[in-house]
Amino acid sequence: MALVTMKRKRDSDAATSSSTSGGNESLGAEFDVFLNFRGPDTRLNFTDHLYHSLNGAGIRVFMDNEEIRKGEKVGEELWRAIDDSRIYVPIFSRDYASSAWCLRELAYMVECSRRSTEKVIVPIFLDVDPRDVKLRTELYSDALKKHEDRLGYDKVQPWKEALTEVASIGGWDCRGERQGELIKLITDEVSMRLAKKSSSSA
Repeated sequence: MALVTMKRKRDSDAATSSSTSGGNESLGAEFDVFLNFRGPDTRLNFTDHLYHSLNGAGIRVFMDNEEIRKGEKVGEELWRAIDDSRIYVPIFSRDYASSAWCLRELAYMVECSRRSTEKVIVPIFLDVDPRDVKLRTELYSDALKKHEDRLGYDKVQPWKEALTEVASIGGWDCRGERQGELIKLITDEVSMRLAKKSSSSA
């Protein structure tokens, strides 16, 4: 399988500003959207189609590829991309909770959204029920138990809290729906949210 690098569409005219976290230097609102997903589940289908739809609408998207992430340097870039994004889109698939990286990203997105009212989380329930993400069924709760056995309660508890919090947000339920139409609707909603934010800022 060919390796795919992180996909990003930069705005060359974006102004440099300080990050929302701790005053670290960053590229400000470099990205409009950060896509959080488990690569083996959705990278070659739903997430790829959504990325290109958003990108085609002129939306700056950061699409992380967890399968090729190596070293601390990439990790720092990843956290900065989350800091610098306006809208977070976690894509919940059946094996999402098996990825510690997905859960780390999600917990950090929740932390960032709590610090700033400018940050919005728009969850997509691809082939799971919100009850699964709220840990009310075995699908995600079993995966979290495995993480807890390996990493300990303190490490995993924030991931559990992030899952249940995000699952309570109104999002897109894609089960049994035509994905092409849903991707267009999601792209329209994201565009609308970004337009409202720009208007508010102005």
